[in-house]
Amino acid sequence: MMRDVRDLPDPGFAGDDGSADPGLARALAAYDADPEARHDATLARLQSTRLLVPVVAVLGETEHDEQGLAHDKTSDMATVLVQGHDGRTALLAFTGVDPLRRWNPQARPVPVPLSTAAQAALQDGAAALVVDLAGPVTFVVEAEDLRELAEGSVLVEVNGRYGWATPGR
Repeated sequence: MMRDVRDLPDPGFAGDDGSADPGLARALAAYDADPEARHDATLARLQSTRLLVPVVAVLGETEHDEQGLAHDKTSDMATVLVQGHDGRTALLAFTGVDPLRRWNPQARPVPVPLSTAAQAALQDGAAALVVDLAGPVTFVVEAEDLRELAEGSVLVEVNGRYGWATPGR
């Protein structure tokens, strides 16, 4: 059944051309120069921009023809989890189409806010969210930060220090 496009909900990214947010690119460059000092500021900037979570085709079933050749019978689209050297898994996300294409030109971008990507990571059992795995700067969101974002908290700066705030409380 085909669905009329007018029935689809607006994901909130109208007019998005897939480019990385320039302010986020500057924040990531500053983070790259001084990761310990710039982590919270970069995370705060990241939470106000759109991310692209890649989905890729995954073979479901195959069938064999009379000559014994395998053919795709079904396939599904799935988000991507990667496994680190320490055995933990992470969901991938990208700041724009260019970094996503550097990683995998066949992946399809799904635009989401950081909080949605964090929720998806935890639902998939991931320990982290890795942003721009193929660069130019890779940023990792993990542990308490990942949980706070998934729960809807917002990282705010007050008097030069960062802390988590929960809207509506």
